[in-house]
Amino acid sequence: MKTYSLPGPKARQYLERDRAVVSGSYPRAYPFIMDHGRGSEVWDVDGNRYIDFAAGIAVCSTGHSHPKVVQAVKEQADKFLHISSDYYHPKWVEASERIAGIAPFKEKAKVFLGNSGAEAVEAAVKLARHHTGRQQFIAFYGAFHGRTMGALAFTASKPVYRRGFLPLLNGVTHVPFPDPYRQLLASTSSDYGETVVKYIEDVVFARVTPAEECAAILVEPIQGEGGYVVPTDGFFPALRTLCDKFGILLIVDEVQSGVGRTGKWWAVQHWGVEPDIVCAAKGIASGLPMGAMIARESVMDWPEGAHGNTFGGNPLACSASIATLDLIEKGFMQNASEMGQRALDALAEIEVRHPSIGDIRGKGLMIGVEFVKNRDTREPAPRLRERIVSKAFSHGLLLLGCGKSTIRIAPPLMIGSPMLDEGLQILDSSIAEAEAEGLD
Repeated sequence: MKTYSLPGPKARQYLERDRAVVSGSYPRAYPFIMDHGRGSEVWDVDGNRYIDFAAGIAVCSTGHSHPKVVQAVKEQADKFLHISSDYYHPKWVEASERIAGIAPFKEKAKVFLGNSGAEAVEAAVKLARHHTGRQQFIAFYGAFHGRTMGALAFTASKPVYRRGFLPLLNGVTHVPFPDPYRQLLASTSSDYGETVVKYIEDVVFARVTPAEECAAILVEPIQGEGGYVVPTDGFFPALRTLCDKFGILLIVDEVQSGVGRTGKWWAVQHWGVEPDIVCAAKGIASGLPMGAMIARESVMDWPEGAHGNTFGGNPLACSASIATLDLIEKGFMQNASEMGQRALDALAEIEVRHPSIGDIRGKGLMIGVEFVKNRDTREPAPRLRERIVSKAFSHGLLLLGCGKSTIRIAPPLMIGSPMLDEGLQILDSSIAEAEAEGLD
C-alpha cells in the first residue's frame, strides 16, 4: 500500500498563500490541494492520486467532470452565463420540470431554485410561515441545515456553529433525533422513532410549543453532519400522522441524502411517507452551485415578490442539473443501491477485525461507520476517528468525518466495484494502523 509524504512541495506553497488571504473560518479536514479529477479519482497539485469517498461532501454525484455534464455546461456557456431571475430562459423551465417530476409526493409540485442547501432551507422556512400563518417550528438535535442566520437556528450539530452569533431566529424547539444506537429518551414503544414522536406530542406540544402555532417540522431523513444517522422504521410514518393531526407541514432536508444517493430519488421514500416540502442541493447539479425548494402546489401559494434572488435558475447550474438527473435516472441511482450494499457487506467483514467499530449504518452510498473506545459503553472515539482519516489520506483515500466519531462513506454514485473495493481496503488498513496506537 502506497504512502505519500504530505503535504507535497506545491501543496505547501498553496497552503501558505491560502493562509494569507482566505477566511480562517473554513474547517479543513487535511491539506489536500486538488488539481483535477475523473470519476471517483482525484489528483493533487503534486501528482498524488486518491480515491474519493467524500465526493465534495456528497456533491459530485456523477463523479468528477463527467463528460455529459461538462458538455452541457460548455454548450450553455457559449450562449450566455446569466440573465437574472427578472427574466425567463429555457434551461430554468426544463430543470424545474425535471425536478418537479421527481418530487416525492403525488400532488403537483412547484420549484424555487437558489444557490445552496442553506438557501433552500431559508426558502422553506419562509414559505411554511407564509402558508400556515404560524410562527413556531420543531427541529432535531444533531441536525445540520446550514450556517445562514435562519438555517442556523435549526442547526444543532456543533456548538461552534452558534458560538458568537446568538441570538438566532426564535421559535425553534429542538428534540432528540431517533438514533437507534444512542437513545436519549426512555422508550415508550417498541420503535424508538415512535417514542420520539410521542415525546413531541406529549411533552413539547403540551408544555412548550402549542401545536396550533407550529408551522412545520424540519428534519433530515438521514442525518448528515450529525453522524449519518438512520432513524428507526416507525419514525416517519408516526411523524407524518402527527403533522396531519395538527395541520403541520413536514419539511424534509434532503440536501445531502437526496437525488439518488440512497438508491432512491429521496431518502424519505424508503419509509413510504410523502412530505410537504423538500430541500435539495449538493448532488443536484454535480458540483455547480444549485439549491432547490420543492413544494406541493397547494403549499407554494406566496404572491409575486414574496421571495426571490439574483442567481436563481442560473443557466449553467440548470444545464448541469438536467444532465445530472438524466445520468442518475439512467443507471447511477441503481448503482448507488448495488454498490451501497456491497460496501455494507464488506464493512460487516471489516468490523469483525476492529474492536473500535461500534456501529455501521446507511442506505445506498450514504454510509456511516462510528468508532468507539469501548463497544459496551459506546463512548465515542473522536481522536481515533481523526487518526484514521489522516492515515487514509496518506495512503490515497479521501474521507470526511461527521458526528462525534463517525466516518462517512459517500463516493460518487457512479463508482465501480474495483474502485470501491480498493478504497475499503485502504480504510481497513488505516483502521488497523490507528488502532495499533490505541483506541483513544
